[in-house]
Amino acid sequence: MIQCVGPAEKYCGRICCATAFKNALRLKALNPKAEVTILYRDIRAYGFKERLYTEARRQGVRFIRYDFDRRPVVEIPRAAPEIQTSNLHAERPISNPQSPISVRIWEPILGMDVELHPDLLVLSTPLAPAEGARELGSKLKVPVDADGWFLEAHVKLRPVDFASEGIFMAGAAHYPKFLDESIVQAKAAASRAATILARPALAAGGAVAVVDQSKCTACLTCVRICPFSIPKIVSNVTGVGNIMGAAYVEAAICQGCGLCAAECPAKAIGLMHYRDAQVKAKVKALFEEALA
Repeated sequence: MIQCVGPAEKYCGRICCATAFKNALRLKALNPKAEVTILYRDIRAYGFKERLYTEARRQGVRFIRYDFDRRPVVEIPRAAPEIQTSNLHAERPISNPQSPISVRIWEPILGMDVELHPDLLVLSTPLAPAEGARELGSKLKVPVDADGWFLEAHVKLRPVDFASEGIFMAGAAHYPKFLDESIVQAKAAASRAATILARPALAAGGAVAVVDQSKCTACLTCVRICPFSIPKIVSNVTGVGNIMGAAYVEAAICQGCGLCAAECPAKAIGLMHYRDAQVKAKVKALFEEALA
């Protein structure tokens, strides 16, 4: 079994090592004489998975570590006959010196190349992000990391929340994880959503954007600048110059970042508790005492 290749060269697949341990132990249970070798760059046996790692070594599973610049070299002749590997209960070892498959790897302890001829050559492929993850993240306005996994709002404080309110995450779209971990996170996401759905009403934060629609020219600046895609143009309101259509900000979902208020060319948007008149009054009060 070869670990840490393909996408796992960029990020740890997390589940690959434990899966290899379980498969190796299963092979040993079916055929105690089987020779199982796991080639790895790094072992991740977190939590109780360490028991599988310990048991695999106790039963004679061989572990050979390789460096990134000395990855295993696999050679399979094109004319190689089909290898019969279905009879796992056979008395002969699974490692077959007559196998046409050749795996050459540098053994750092022996300081030499080791050549293996296995009957079964297994590549432990890690989980990879879905192809449409970035597109979905762009539509929902939720962050995606450099590899394509979705990012939570905060690792410790908001582990199942996205930065966008009302959207929650669970499962392997977050990062590679086992089924039991996905189930636990799904329960956490459902509980988190229930805390919102169980309320008869939602209280909006004090610092929210408010539009003076009589000054709005429907220029779409606020719609383009908002990172949460909250402002929108409503057609049933008359703006400045009797123009049909003006901006509207839903207070219940506004994050209070103030970008729309700062960028509005018509000064039609104000941030509650941070209006220009309020800020000027605070600055004036701050310096009046010093000037006196």
